[in-house]
Amino acid sequence: MQLRALGKTGLSIAPLVFGGNVFGWTADERTSFDLLDAFTGAGFNAIDTADVYSRWAPGNQGGESEAIIGKWLKRSGIARDRVVVITKVGSDMGQGRRDLRRRWIVEAVENSLKRLQTDHIDLYLSHWPDPETPYEETMEAHASLVKAGKVRAFGASNLDAGQLQASFEAADKAGLPRYGALQPEYNLYDRAGFEGALADLCRKEDLGVITYYSLASGFLTGKYRTKADTEGRTRGEGVVHYLDDKGRRILAALDTVAADTGATQAEIALAWLMAKPAVTAPIASATGLGQLASLTKAATLTLSAEQMAALDTAGA
Repeated sequence: MQLRALGKTGLSIAPLVFGGNVFGWTADERTSFDLLDAFTGAGFNAIDTADVYSRWAPGNQGGESEAIIGKWLKRSGIARDRVVVITKVGSDMGQGRRDLRRRWIVEAVENSLKRLQTDHIDLYLSHWPDPETPYEETMEAHASLVKAGKVRAFGASNLDAGQLQASFEAADKAGLPRYGALQPEYNLYDRAGFEGALADLCRKEDLGVITYYSLASGFLTGKYRTKADTEGRTRGEGVVHYLDDKGRRILAALDTVAADTGATQAEIALAWLMAKPAVTAPIASATGLGQLASLTKAATLTLSAEQMAALDTAGA
């Protein structure tokens, strides 16, 4: 598997990241272990999670995804340096706010390390902007974790271009390392938040970029064509708003490329992301081995210039 440098973080990852948001939610522990075995067995190495996953599921408190990954790391016997573990801090874990204060980061990282059953996190991300906490305080906390060997590199998620630039300026002024990676929402449908100023800044500063909602909550798999298709589905409510003229244009373009290549719509949507110069790798999740096998094929799919242009136009 050809690895890609994740910006200047010193980390290298395969062109697809497994999304661990399903662990402890729509994938139970046994299924999660099987998925992780298959994913790493196919040559992929990066797993994305967060302390808050899967707090939203009934009966959960948060940390379930990290705990499953930790059990798998211990059970699998896989060498720790063969896996890039990505997790996040800053979501509300009961403290009542999105929180990037130093004292919370220092506490939260210990909780994540314990659940993950590891002595270090490869990439630690500030999950959300926290307007009540200065960037300098957050950066200093992250830098102290790197110095202590608990984190190899750190980055951010959900920052716009202005916020990311402000974080750079704050870090430079304080003599602290900058965020080295970004996790934005980006897919064939949701493009405005990343394309343009933010993507340009990431390329200029050589940030590693891993995209979330890469398949638009499953819409880009092509299995949701009408509102009736969303009813009774776990993610159904999150897909309804994609069923507009733009969404139908994108599905039509995906269908055309699928007919030309023999690839699935999901594989094509991921391959489109992988081909974007500002993107290191998209995140995608699966709840079954068949679904995972399809997603991993995206790493070997090369879209033509004409196919990329057709998809670009459909989702413009």
